[in-house]
Amino acid sequence: MTANTSDNVSIYSDLTLLHKIPHVLRARGFRLYLANGKRLVDLWQNGGAAVLGHTPANLLREIKNTAGRGLYAPLPHFSENRFLKALSVLFPGRFFRFYAAPPNEMADFLIGGKAKLWRPFIDPANPFAAEDTPLFVPVLPGIQTWRDNLPFGLCVAAAHSEDFLNNFLQSDSLSPVSLSAATRGIYDIIAAKERVKTNFPRIMRALKNSIWKKQGIYLTLKKEPANDEWTALFNKFLEAGFLLPPIQTHPLILPGELSDGEEAKLAAALENSV
Repeated sequence: MTANTSDNVSIYSDLTLLHKIPHVLRARGFRLYLANGKRLVDLWQNGGAAVLGHTPANLLREIKNTAGRGLYAPLPHFSENRFLKALSVLFPGRFFRFYAAPPNEMADFLIGGKAKLWRPFIDPANPFAAEDTPLFVPVLPGIQTWRDNLPFGLCVAAAHSEDFLNNFLQSDSLSPVSLSAATRGIYDIIAAKERVKTNFPRIMRALKNSIWKKQGIYLTLKKEPANDEWTALFNKFLEAGFLLPPIQTHPLILPGELSDGEEAKLAAALENSV
């Protein structure tokens, strides 16, 4: 648990709720296969790091090839320049710093509203639009976890001004495995513009009079829930076969594909969220 982000509601900032599910044996696409033989549709998608699914072929190939050359250590490597070039393609006109873990100051900026998390596919008309805030932290496909609601493992700070980035430390030296995976993830996102288009008519109908609001492929509650409310909702969706975000400030992310039965169940769960 962390400090309140509002006067009345404290939020989860760790992954405690994930302990409610059995061990995950494998993840394929947008589904998780559990040790008890059951399957979950993943609506968290690792906070967006798996927005293209858990088995993107290009990204996995990049990780295998780089790791196969033994490039785990943070040694000088051309992958750093490739990563910066990819970031500049996705976010032109910005300056960047990147870290193995988010600096402590970054969490303060996020809570204080001076920084925002960037996610692709929020605006169908402009899938890669980035808000004009002093600082934003992009959520990119790759090897990722979370700390204090910030990406952990490879955390990027992006800003229009290099002077603004002087609020933080200089960039870390990172493993070419992490950098190569993140670079591949950026180009995969750019190539996946159609990911923003979700053709789920039953879900769209269910959302009309629900407690959820939709932005692109993302769903959030119209009113920020308290911890016990989010836990109850997490359990309810889990029973229906869906994994909600364990961090309640993370949005529910619609998967890239659903079977007819999965869509019907998800539409019912969304419509009956109370």
